[in-house]
Amino acid sequence: QIVFVLSSALNPGNEEMGEHLVKHGDGVKDIAFEVEDCDFIVQKAKERGAVVVKEPWVEEDKFGKVKFAVIQTYGDTTHTLIEKLNYKGLFLPGYHPPLFKDPLLPKLPSAKLSFIDHVVGNQPDLQMVPVADWYQKNLLFHRFWSVDDKQLHTEFSALRSIVVTNYEETIKMPINEPALGKKKSQIQEYVDYYGGAGVQHIALNTSDIISAITNLKQRGMQFMDVPSSYYQILRERLKTAKIKVKENIDKLAELKILVDFDEKGYLLQIFTKPVQDRPTVFLEVIQRHNHQGFGAGNFKSLFEAIEMDQDARGNLTVLEPNGET
Repeated sequence: QIVFVLSSALNPGNEEMGEHLVKHGDGVKDIAFEVEDCDFIVQKAKERGAVVVKEPWVEEDKFGKVKFAVIQTYGDTTHTLIEKLNYKGLFLPGYHPPLFKDPLLPKLPSAKLSFIDHVVGNQPDLQMVPVADWYQKNLLFHRFWSVDDKQLHTEFSALRSIVVTNYEETIKMPINEPALGKKKSQIQEYVDYYGGAGVQHIALNTSDIISAITNLKQRGMQFMDVPSSYYQILRERLKTAKIKVKENIDKLAELKILVDFDEKGYLLQIFTKPVQDRPTVFLEVIQRHNHQGFGAGNFKSLFEAIEMDQDARGNLTVLEPNGET
């Protein structure tokens, strides 16, 4: 299930929302987790030093009750914990079906997106490990995957990443930080424009990425470009690979879909352009075939594509030895 809750101030003078918009622009304020025992999680998180923004409370309507709590994570981002107490409503108490149904929406092709695969958080330099540790200590997550700047780099820039996940491995949270390179990393660009740590992108899982991207493009979604040389190199790499990609490579090239693989499986992924004015939050569409990675093999081509956009904005600037532009 994929639910985006879009919020705006109803009246002037909403300080919390106003300050957030001035500092960050449009972005992700909260990542909600549905939980089985809200009180237990909040109590354990408090004992371990987490900041509880709002203690557990209950809301109800004719469909039942839901318990909520809010805890602080990286930057100004929060996690709302949601425990449904036999709630049977459409979404949450207080929400209703839309009063107006857009007559154009039924005419658009289906997006074919199934669930949120992962949510990526960008951190300032040297903040990745403390944030990953926060999830392990306060929410009892564990490390699932990690790469360093020796693996993830281009000619100009680099990053480090740690992925943390819950016990059942149903929630995955990659945590990125920039690494010093010749020019400003796209992670640093994000931090500069967002005004600190925040959600870089949300990955949406599909079981049919070719149909999904074909339809999303028809609906007007814009995606990152990928150099044609990527697919020439991909074909050569696949000749000696132990796995076989079922999808037609020509079709993947036409749609600019990236492929990453190991000896056991592969994944297909594509990234949108930023979804608002600032070069901050974007979306990913991903399809997995027995592959639980996050596209490390695509890093170079993806970063080079993002660097082309970054250069067009005038932000792919040369760094001095001390890291200043």
